[in-house]
Amino acid sequence: MSSSVSQGLLLLAGLCCLFSGSQPQDPLEIDVDEHDHEHQEHLPCQRISYSIIQLTFTLYQKSESWAKDTNILFSPVNIIVASLMLSLGTKSSTHSQILEGLKFNLTEIPENYIHACIKQLIYILHLPDHRSQLTIDSSLFTDQSLKLVDKFVEDVKGLYYSKIIAVNFKDTQRAQKQINDYVADETQGKIVGLVKDLEKDTTFALMNYIFFQGRGYDEVDVEHTLEADFHVNKDTTIKVPMINCRGRFFLYREEELSSWVLVKHYMGDATAFFLLPDQGEMQKLEKTLNQTHFINILKLIDVRTANLYFPKLSMSTTYDLKTILSTLGITRVFSNEGDLSGITQDAPLKLNKAVHRTVLTFNDEATKTTRNSSLSKRALSKIPVIRFNRPFIVIVKDEYTSVPLFVGKVTNPTENS
Repeated sequence: MSSSVSQGLLLLAGLCCLFSGSQPQDPLEIDVDEHDHEHQEHLPCQRISYSIIQLTFTLYQKSESWAKDTNILFSPVNIIVASLMLSLGTKSSTHSQILEGLKFNLTEIPENYIHACIKQLIYILHLPDHRSQLTIDSSLFTDQSLKLVDKFVEDVKGLYYSKIIAVNFKDTQRAQKQINDYVADETQGKIVGLVKDLEKDTTFALMNYIFFQGRGYDEVDVEHTLEADFHVNKDTTIKVPMINCRGRFFLYREEELSSWVLVKHYMGDATAFFLLPDQGEMQKLEKTLNQTHFINILKLIDVRTANLYFPKLSMSTTYDLKTILSTLGITRVFSNEGDLSGITQDAPLKLNKAVHRTVLTFNDEATKTTRNSSLSKRALSKIPVIRFNRPFIVIVKDEYTSVPLFVGKVTNPTENS
């Protein structure tokens, strides 16, 4: 290896596919308090879960990370897991800056405890009842001539179940294709071309991805799909495909947030929250929503009949992760002064590029046939009509650990960035 500084890549990919269709189970049969209590009783590493939840809202509310009046979509657990995995190869102030930026208090929580809890989280998400719906994995692509530090290899394999794949980074086009093909294959072709313009002095790429394909439990009638108005802002209205569902939903009115909250349970122990603020109240919701609301939200929901209109979604976002992490004070790892000697001692390394791409889709694919509603016209006139025809927030969390898997704001259901 030459004495010049070698470059590294941090690649994050997230795919969240939500379906409006259901399994034949009555939502009244799900005891929310009992279901929640069961998970809380066995909740592992609760303090780490709470730290991740807190960091999630910190990231979301760092407005400088996101462009204004556009969709927001990211995977908090993806960012945190990848950052912690990267920290295993850092030393001195570079190392401490990552952990402090992620808001882990090392005087209260030992570092080995943090990594052990993340290992437990990844293990839980790999259990059979999760695996069919949810996948989280990581891979480390390294130049075939790069000699890795044994401790780093041991930790990324043992703690993060990571695969280490040797590639020839000197053949940049082939290496780029190899990584992109791998990502496309792992995300069923939904995320393509993640790596662009691979630099010649790149020697490693840390890849972490999360894939969630949710099929719901809630029993509803998908009446039809129609084209309807979606109000992006006070000046812009677009036409989008809107799914009309009638049935019983976990739905309640949160007056403190001036919002309707729709909760949908998915197979594989995941729950999605859709928060629809009143017209003009999005800013209030964003400022008010916090860790307490997130943790307590299941205790407040009620099962009620509603006539729901929800847009089909097909949106993606791509972010320079350096910008997001810099809002947390994590900057040194991207500089020439960064110490990544825990990865290799062959030559100085720095993280040159970090990319986070996430895709969210929502459709009625899981519903094979349209069922006629059993509600009479008189009954229909008395139930609330909820229209997700303006910007709303979506949060998908793992039910067992309470860790947020995806967080987003849908401003334009058809926008990609």
